Amino acid sequence: MIATAEEINTHKPLAVRFFGRDFALYRGRATGRVVLLDAYCPHMKTHLAAENDTSYVIIDGGGTNIEGDSIRCPYHAWRFGPDGQCDDIPYHDGPIPKTACIKAWPVAESMGAIWIWHDPENGDPEWDHPSLPQWDDKAWVHWRFDDLGILEQHPQEVIDNICDYSHLAPIHGSTVQRYENEFDGHEAIQRQCGPHRTLVGEDGASPVLHTVTKYHGPGVLISHLTGYYESYLMITHTPVEDGSIRVWHALLVKSPGGNEVATVEDEVAARQFQDASKFAFMQDFQVWTNKAPCFNGLFLPSDGPFMKARIWYKQFFNPRARKEEFQSKVNGVYVPKGTVAYTQD
Repeated sequence: MIATAEEINTHKPLAVRFFGRDFALYRGRATGRVVLLDAYCPHMKTHLAAENDTSYVIIDGGGTNIEGDSIRCPYHAWRFGPDGQCDDIPYHDGPIPKTACIKAWPVAESMGAIWIWHDPENGDPEWDHPSLPQWDDKAWVHWRFDDLGILEQHPQEVIDNICDYSHLAPIHGSTVQRYENEFDGHEAIQRQCGPHRTLVGEDGASPVLHTVTKYHGPGVLISHLTGYYESYLMITHTPVEDGSIRVWHALLVKSPGGNEVATVEDEVAARQFQDASKFAFMQDFQVWTNKAPCFNGLFLPSDGPFMKARIWYKQFFNPRARKEEFQSKVNGVYVPKGTVAYTQD
């Protein structure tokens, strides 16, 4: 995830930086399609999406340099289509050089978020961007993203959380009754159930909460929660630089009142539940903010399958040709020592 859809529901492009790289992100004015290009014009390296209110390209464009689904450089007015190819140089009569182009990235819009497929080897997307059928069901209250900003931590530290059984009671106050992890291709899965001290009702009591959590690739977590309000938690973290990530949190909630169409009262209850979910996540976030990198932890058999998770994570580094090698080492179900498996009858 690199932005919310709301951030580009405007006539201006958005400058974003991820993976140690600057991008120009915008919504085409002709079709509404989302476009993501490398940020710098190949002519003289001008940033296409940086704030600019003095160039006559911007002024004459009504406050923007987006034209149709293309974008025009504010410095010399070269125009680039959504494929990154330059299609107009106003002062040039000859053919446009084929090298007058910018890299265009695979990008998609889903569930209020903008997604990029980032592969330095330029491989095609290997799985679909996140989507849930409940998003189109009127009984469900749409999330509003909590932008948690930049976390100065390597994403591996966040991924570790998917298999960290032993932190659930000290940090979250969870009384885990059953638990297991599974690694399956590009997905890392956690299943658990038990009462929870943070996600509680107005009376302070917690039902037995069931959560089935999946990492879809290295940066998108979606968790199905039942037992209180049925909901889907989404947490995304995307590398900004080596050792820093930008983090978002969101919660899609089924009508707490059991209505076929969510009401205002449902929205209020859903927002309160999202706030509680955010607090539970911040219990982890605060620790990550202040910890040193854990390159070689002192892991115990009852902690959870940390080393399996770290091998699973290696598949997302280049060369991608090694992904099956790492998957074959970890695919399967794992239960921490002394724990009851979630799927046990």
